[in-house]
Amino acid sequence: MPDPPRRLLILGARGQVGLELTHSLASLGQVIGLDRADCDLTDLTRLPEIIRQHRPDVIVNAAAYTAVDRAESEPKLAHRINAEAPGVLAEVARQLDALLVHYSTDYVFDGTATRLIPETEPTNPLGVYGRTKLAGEEAIREVGGAALIVRTSWVYAAHGRNFLRTMLRLGDEREVLRVVDDQVGSPTSAPWLARATADLIGTALQNELATPDLVHATCQGETTWYGFARAIFDHWPPAALRELVPISTEAYPTPARRPAYSVLDTTKLQEVYGVTPPHWTDALDALDLHQPGGGQD
Repeated sequence: MPDPPRRLLILGARGQVGLELTHSLASLGQVIGLDRADCDLTDLTRLPEIIRQHRPDVIVNAAAYTAVDRAESEPKLAHRINAEAPGVLAEVARQLDALLVHYSTDYVFDGTATRLIPETEPTNPLGVYGRTKLAGEEAIREVGGAALIVRTSWVYAAHGRNFLRTMLRLGDEREVLRVVDDQVGSPTSAPWLARATADLIGTALQNELATPDLVHATCQGETTWYGFARAIFDHWPPAALRELVPISTEAYPTPARRPAYSVLDTTKLQEVYGVTPPHWTDALDALDLHQPGGGQD
């Protein structure tokens, strides 16, 4: 008798990565998607019970507190979702002998690097968001068991709240738009990240991963927020915008400090897991604004 299909549980299934995962993980087994109404990560008491009900072989945590600036005034809430909940998920996954996949961020770094940042680079987050995401990584490592911690950066999609959607909206509303030009990172397409996650899961299961592993997964290349905005408007010309103006971080103060340079090294992703990221401009070229899950490599 053949083995039953694997059960893959996605938390945050209506988010920009979660929605893409519902498409990309279908080839690996039965996909179960839960959103905030189904599974509230702030309710740490009920969280294990909800997970156990679905008997997953793989848990993909695509839910997080991602409001970088608001986190500065809501540190306890951000910590519960980004730090405490991943530790609970790791413990449940270990008890179920399931693989946990958890996303982290380039904001665990302070931006002082001048070269590609490998997984071994010392961390030093600048704000609450980065600190709570790093604490989530540490909580998973403390529990142990089969877990993939996937650091990514500047994630965008055709849906949800992200830089691309904000630029498209503002480009249709304003004649002049000022965008920061001295923060450098790698824009990462959610459709590509979801497909890369499927590949990571396949390799981890095949190799019977038994302890937490950390891997950087972003598109290749680098740009600034201004450069990203220019590329967006080259693809989708705005209705109102007449001038896009580069500005410094100092000219656009925000509650949270952001790293000036956070380009992640994906060598391990390529050499250990066999996943070759596209250049960020190619991933942007492939994005279909009208079809979630429709972008191609």
